[in-house]
Amino acid sequence: MGKCLVSSACAVSVLLALSALVPTAAAARVGGVSIVVLSNRADLISGGDALVAVGLPSGVAPSRIRVTLRNRDISGEFALRPNGLYEGLVTGLSNGTNVLTAVVLDPVDKPYPEPDGDEPAARLTITNHPIGGPVFSGPQVQPWKCQPGAVDKQCNQPTQYSFVYKSTSPLKPGFQPYNPASPPSDVAMTTTDQGVSVPYIVRIETGYEDRDQYKIATLYRPGEPWAPWAPQKQWNNKLLITHGASCNVDYATGSAPNVTSYNPAGLLGLPVSLPVSPLGDSAEYALAHGFAVMSTALDNNGHNCDVVTQAESLLMAKEHLIESYGTVRYTIGAGCSGGSLAQQWIANAYPGIYQGILPTCSFPDTWSSATQVMDYHLLRTYFENSSHWGPGVAWLPTQWAPIEGNLLPVDAIVSDIGFFNAIVPTHACGGISDQQRYQPQTNPAGVRCSIADLAINVFGPQPSTVWSANETKLGHGFAGVPVDNVGVQYGLSALAGGQITPGQFVDLNMRIGGLDIDINPTAKRIAAGQPALANAYRSGMINETNNLDQTAVIDCRGPDPGAAHDSYRAFAIRARLDREHGTHANQMIWEGPAPIIGDTKCTVESFAAMDRWLAAIEGDSSTQPLVRKIINDKPADVQDQCWDGIGTKISNGLCPPGIVPVYGTPRTVAGDAITTDANKCQLKALSRSDYKVTFTDDQWAQLQTTFPTGVCDYSKPGVSQQPTIPWLTYQDAQGNVIYGGRPLGTPPSSTACEATRSLIVALPRSPRGQRLSSARVYLNGKQVRLLRGRALRSPIALHRFPAGTVHVKIVARTRGRRRVIRNVSFSVCTAA
Repeated sequence: MGKCLVSSACAVSVLLALSALVPTAAAARVGGVSIVVLSNRADLISGGDALVAVGLPSGVAPSRIRVTLRNRDISGEFALRPNGLYEGLVTGLSNGTNVLTAVVLDPVDKPYPEPDGDEPAARLTITNHPIGGPVFSGPQVQPWKCQPGAVDKQCNQPTQYSFVYKSTSPLKPGFQPYNPASPPSDVAMTTTDQGVSVPYIVRIETGYEDRDQYKIATLYRPGEPWAPWAPQKQWNNKLLITHGASCNVDYATGSAPNVTSYNPAGLLGLPVSLPVSPLGDSAEYALAHGFAVMSTALDNNGHNCDVVTQAESLLMAKEHLIESYGTVRYTIGAGCSGGSLAQQWIANAYPGIYQGILPTCSFPDTWSSATQVMDYHLLRTYFENSSHWGPGVAWLPTQWAPIEGNLLPVDAIVSDIGFFNAIVPTHACGGISDQQRYQPQTNPAGVRCSIADLAINVFGPQPSTVWSANETKLGHGFAGVPVDNVGVQYGLSALAGGQITPGQFVDLNMRIGGLDIDINPTAKRIAAGQPALANAYRSGMINETNNLDQTAVIDCRGPDPGAAHDSYRAFAIRARLDREHGTHANQMIWEGPAPIIGDTKCTVESFAAMDRWLAAIEGDSSTQPLVRKIINDKPADVQDQCWDGIGTKISNGLCPPGIVPVYGTPRTVAGDAITTDANKCQLKALSRSDYKVTFTDDQWAQLQTTFPTGVCDYSKPGVSQQPTIPWLTYQDAQGNVIYGGRPLGTPPSSTACEATRSLIVALPRSPRGQRLSSARVYLNGKQVRLLRGRALRSPIALHRFPAGTVHVKIVARTRGRRRVIRNVSFSVCTAA
């Protein structure tokens, strides 16, 4: 079994688990015993089971280990497995906390052993969550429409399995249905990257977790056993996660993205299932080489545009995969458009879910991109209706694009049509009928089909000081919206370049307006809501990349022909990495002339390169931090590259600018940097000396009216701009919402404990010449004994106490009324 690549915040650390469990590990050398949950963080387990390993002290036979769950002996679930670990699948976990203990028993206690109190022992608290969620995302959105066949309101449904195969016949392209009861005779063979040759049969598992669908595909040999500690030999213990596209919201179960085929060229309408396809398919390549391929419906950004529930669903699905199939060496993500977005903001907000990502047609995140989408919408509203122009002002269509930052205005049109509705609370969304949906006049209490309201746990409700009439009527705020255009000088560089006149500049900025909480146009500009803006940064909804250096990145990038997948976004991520870390050495960009995707084979070639990169990191046993390993272990040929568009690498380094031109946005035209993550700018005073043109006094007066508090100062960080805090939870132990989230903290680990049925505590020593007259005994702050007379002659034996840390305090008095105190703490394995 290989080792696992993880960051310090990663939930699953097989690398650490192995080092803690083998007989030469530190715990073994000191005679200790340890417990490690292999399938997830111990506090984020779901579904009632967990894959657990117990570290044995040196020289201790497995038969001497007793493992208990809530005082129930489950030692029979554990054994020394073929992978060398003393391992078991712990089932029957109740929702909430579960205490798991492991005790090394004295051989003389056999065959009916009972711990004496001096045996090595450890305890670990496992916190289990319902299979329908949530785990850390907080209270789930309601209502929620389940799929047909669901057995409860959490959309749970029995797992289903199907099979497909690859045929030896060239007339049967792609995967074909496979029936194990009547196997076809034309099954092709495949050889994995571990040199294992097997029939090319793939099993697809489809199930439901977190109220939505997941899928797992693997090479599979029907009729042969598969256990997490002894998987079928063709699995290489590596994982690819596929993603969806776009950005939207549904209040219903959806379909998990395809796990047998992934090629971003499908977004362009190109053929992806030809008998001899010119297009690479990374999912098919991965399966053929022994990877498992996984997806969840909630990782489809077009179904669920929320970083927290995306990460939660992937963590739950990975846990299930590990508990069913075995530990994972490393995980690679692949996706285009909204799929690239999901990878990049999850990798930054929940580092360790992936070890490498392959974004194509990149977006850094939803909410810094949302400023561009909003700007396009406002600019189209102004440009495309001349009645919005002031007297004497006229615009040529050729002048629109210089304001929008692009070559032609088609990008703004495509973006507006494709993306803007996702923030509109009245737009139709899956699972919600017309009668259920929010309408300001007729149904103000209805469901708001907005990606902001979908993530209200993250952004928080608006404070009452800014409530609309409907919010006041309902008595609660809608989700805040972290976009803003106060102080933005639209067309500033176009003005400086002479592409528009001072009169056009003044009129545009005076009339462009903003949006209200219902995303209706307003004459007043939109001010970002608080605490939504600060929470957008803290949560990673705006991707500051301050944790992204813990993930290897290869970005496939081609020119954008006006399809709203701008090439600048790959470089926005690069600029943010440079700002945060002083380097972007963990991010490679592969370019080519194929529209949006760069090259038809980039998805497969980058996947193969990423596999080599992560394998090199995996083999690095040095003590240097992960972020250094990612840079230092990168293969020499994995660097920025230019491809010809049809599968051939031309050179190292980026393509010439004419191959993949990088345009801007309305904000970069207004003076923002390519990082484009200052959603609300800090302001500076208007000053005539800042402009290369001359305004009339009337025009200047209009600018002063338009910008009463000043204009954007992009030399300073944005308002509330701050690093992403990794691994936030949005619920407390009782499941109540924590708006804006709080850090999960250090993953729980096992602690040494006493396997005893009684605690023996000596009385405090009395001062010389004085005898004790009484003693009060407190257990965890509660008095449990009052001792007098002969009871003061012997140590105290406590036979009833809880598990965990037990604090015993003895307050004694001498016959001279002097107080004497003794404090003792114990770590107890199980309650008595």
